Amino acid sequence: MKEKKHIVVIGLGEFGRELAQQLAKECEVLALDREETMVEAVLDKVQRALILDVRDFHALSSVVTPDFDEGIVSMGESLESSIMATLHLRKIGVKRIWAKATTEDHAAILKAIGAHEIIFPERETARRLAAQLINPNLLDFIPLEEDYRVMDVAPPDSFYGHTLAELDLRRRFGVFVLAVKELVPTRFVFLPPPDFVIKPSDILVMIGKEKDLVHIREKAGGRR
Repeated sequence: MKEKKHIVVIGLGEFGRELAQQLAKECEVLALDREETMVEAVLDKVQRALILDVRDFHALSSVVTPDFDEGIVSMGESLESSIMATLHLRKIGVKRIWAKATTEDHAAILKAIGAHEIIFPERETARRLAAQLINPNLLDFIPLEEDYRVMDVAPPDSFYGHTLAELDLRRRFGVFVLAVKELVPTRFVFLPPPDFVIKPSDILVMIGKEKDLVHIREKAGGRR
């Protein structure tokens, strides 16, 4: 019988928690987070879960050994913690390290200090949905992991006449425009370019956290 992989998941936010739970179905998973509530949420769903500050090398090396096959750093929002965790896993000798990044610069740093693979959850989700998005009859909501949704949103008045580059929606709202349903003329623009100009007749197909998408929809007065 093939021996199960030993995997440590560091950071138990929505992405890390779901990943740990899924991996635990086939692997031996150690889940770590410095927040007690995060650890309690997975106690009965993974093989082992501990409260631990991974910035402390001695604490981390007492529970993670070179025998671990994979290490996953899923605390992308905390730059310092993700860098320290990646560096420590490399120093311990974990065979393969995956690290979640939020920007290209963050990814470059993680690669430089030892991460073998970089994870961009939002991008990966977008790629998996690409084939479905070509269909203009998308459902208003498509359930995704980590509280992400795909939603049709009518642009607020303040968007009219501006390019996607000018609007900088990713920085301002944390959302990404996957496609535009143009009513005048009638066409479906998949992955619109940065110089695409928003018109009142457009419907934006966006991916992002539900609360951020709803916020934009509310700015447009709830129009769809």
